[in-house]
Amino acid sequence: YEEIRYEGYGPAGVAVIVEAMTDNRNRTASTVRSTFGKHGGNLGETGSVSFMFDRKGEIVYPLSAGDEDTVMMAAIEAGAEDVEHSEENHVIYCADTDLNEVSNALEADLGESETSKLIWKPNIVTELDLEGAQKLMRLIEVLEDDDDVQRVTANFEISDEVMEQLSA
Repeated sequence: YEEIRYEGYGPAGVAVIVEAMTDNRNRTASTVRSTFGKHGGNLGETGSVSFMFDRKGEIVYPLSAGDEDTVMMAAIEAGAEDVEHSEENHVIYCADTDLNEVSNALEADLGESETSKLIWKPNIVTELDLEGAQKLMRLIEVLEDDDDVQRVTANFEISDEVMEQLSA
């Protein structure tokens, strides 16, 4: 098996990175290309959208790991670059090359994380309307259903109003 990264544009010009692992490069490329084409997007060359993303380490902790200040201080001491808090968890970002080091330092302070992985974090986002969001969600869903596809990342943002309409 080999790892392959495909890059392209989805509906409304949203940048999409597809990470796949396959034993047949031609089959996977053909499937990904046709999926993009059928769902309002097009596959691009390597590097055509990756400049809109930063390669980062992402470490996720449950809220039970500590309050925002505790997690923030632990992250700063561990060498993390950024921390985001939500209603579900704490997400800590670091340089991709520092993931193991930061993760180990955090584990000593906060215990075991829920996940620790390398991600593509968008540095430019595209705001989507309802129609664009529906088309993009369909594209991502079909890509993720492919057995060879490991992860799909896109640089979109959906407003709360559009999100409500989507889930209706």
